[in-house]
Amino acid sequence: MAVIYAFVLAVFIYRSIKPSQIMGILTDTAVMTTIVMLIIGASSVLSFVLSFTGLPQAISSLMLGISDNKIVILLIINLILLIVGTFMDMAPALLIFTPIFLPVVKNLGMEPIQFGIMMIMNLAIGTITPPVGSVLFVGCSVAHLPVEDVIKQLLPYFLAIVAGLLLVTFVPAFSMWLPGVLGLL
Repeated sequence: MAVIYAFVLAVFIYRSIKPSQIMGILTDTAVMTTIVMLIIGASSVLSFVLSFTGLPQAISSLMLGISDNKIVILLIINLILLIVGTFMDMAPALLIFTPIFLPVVKNLGMEPIQFGIMMIMNLAIGTITPPVGSVLFVGCSVAHLPVEDVIKQLLPYFLAIVAGLLLVTFVPAFSMWLPGVLGLL
């Protein structure tokens, strides 16, 4: 609905899109959608293969063998997801790493909802973190600002975001209170 609304506004109200441009816009949209769907399809296949080979269970055993301390393992998972988030798009990363890390956090007693929120936050932080940081570069491109200037201004916000991530990771009430209030648990 939002796309249709924006399209109607752009073509008929603001007249920022000419009718002759519509076919090119639709072609560009189809190409971008195809690329995203191919990435999601490939990562779904990879996720299936990983599950079929038992790699998630092996990684779970390996991580639980590194330490019995829940805090250490969750910090390692957070660090891995932050690094992955800087280099990989969020959708394929979710499809690939959820079956790997979910058995680990279940063994630690973490709720899947809490883990999902933790994972989304990690990967979202990655989208605004250099060197790849796709959202950061798109935002800078749209605003016509150099990335270096924007990064300097974002540093205090990064600290706040990481503090929020640590609260979600280690204090279940931050991510579980709303599902509890809604009766979903």
